[in-house]
Parts: sequence; C-alpha cells; structure tokens
Amino acid sequence: MIRRLKLIEGQVRGIEKMVEEDRYCIDILIQVSAIQSALNAFNKELLAQHIHGCVVDDIRNGKDEVVDELVAAVQKLMK
Repeated sequence: MIRRLKLIEGQVRGIEKMVEEDRYCIDILIQVSAIQSALNAFNKELLAQHIHGCVVDDIRNGKDEVVDELVAAVQKLMK
C-alpha cells in the first residue's frame, strides 16, 4: 500500500512540474485522470483489506454497527 501511495505521490509531483512548465492542458488532464484511477485502485484494495480484516473481526465479536460504518464509507467513496 505504501508503494502505491509513493507512486501516486510521484505522479502528483510530475503534474506539478507540468503545470510549472506550462505544458499542454490536455496532457495535464490525462495525467490527472491517471492519478484518479490510481487512487480508485488504492481505495478498492484498502476497502477489501478492511472488510476481510476489521469488519469480519468486529462482526464475529458482535459489533454489528460496523456494517453501518462500512455502508457509510462505501457511499462516500461512490460520490
């Protein structure tokens, strides 16, 4: 997960440099789209890990309110 974040950070820095160099707007937009895709992939992986770990453990321990928390999180991610 850290590796993914470092890659995304590098992409953001690359866009910053593109803006500083006054690069073609469409090229910048394409890079922003790539970052959004990378962040979405990160979110999917993090959510899967959360469900398999924290959510399953909480449900097994009788903490059913974790389902409401998960639903709220998914709704925020889908905006």
